[in-house]
Amino acid sequence: MYKRTTRKFSEARKITFEKNIMKNAYSSVAVSYGDTKVFCTASIDHKVPPFAEDMNSGWLTAEYNMLPASTDRRKPRNIIKPDGRNVEIQRLIGRALRAAVNLKRFPGITIMIDCDVIQADGGTRTASISGGFLALKLAVDRLLKEEIIKKNPIVHQIASISAGKVHGQIMVDLDFMEDKNAEVDFNVIMTDSGDYVEIQGTAEKGIMTRENFDIILKYCEQGINHIFKQMEEVYSEI
Repeated sequence: MYKRTTRKFSEARKITFEKNIMKNAYSSVAVSYGDTKVFCTASIDHKVPPFAEDMNSGWLTAEYNMLPASTDRRKPRNIIKPDGRNVEIQRLIGRALRAAVNLKRFPGITIMIDCDVIQADGGTRTASISGGFLALKLAVDRLLKEEIIKKNPIVHQIASISAGKVHGQIMVDLDFMEDKNAEVDFNVIMTDSGDYVEIQGTAEKGIMTRENFDIILKYCEQGINHIFKQMEEVYSEI
């Protein structure tokens, strides 16, 4: 039977957030899920895509990238041809973050969340979503304080974590080696009220039962509640 060396199957890695890490960003957060480390920044632009302008709405989008030395083998920069995986992940981050806000409450403004993976050890997209949301929340605070917007557009808090089936065992927050050997792999995004924003799941090397799925959701809910507590501690720091 497979055993984790340092944590229980239901236990996430050490998850931390640090705010205000980059002075030129409108807001910034460093997030760590174990050895996975991501810098998430927010930028503000006082223009929106034509479709949002026609609806008198704001817009929120995201970009995701992995630095060359973030993996054990140098990852080439996406200079000429976009990386399909990166595009898929940044679309996921953008969808997730838009679920957290009312775009009508910041008309004419685009909020761009950039997620740059500094070090990858599994769960980069889930760390990016959680760190990206905290960067968004800090950016909204600043927009309100500077009276650029009048009403808080955040309607849900969101966070994300992975889970999977590895060597027949259901476990949460997979590191790289666990993810590499997973028979089933899931990424779950939830709100602070316990609702689901998105569930991505696939049978990589096998199948799972309904009981497996229920355990995955249980472990993810526990992990995400822990993430919200970690976020709140950092957010509330003076």
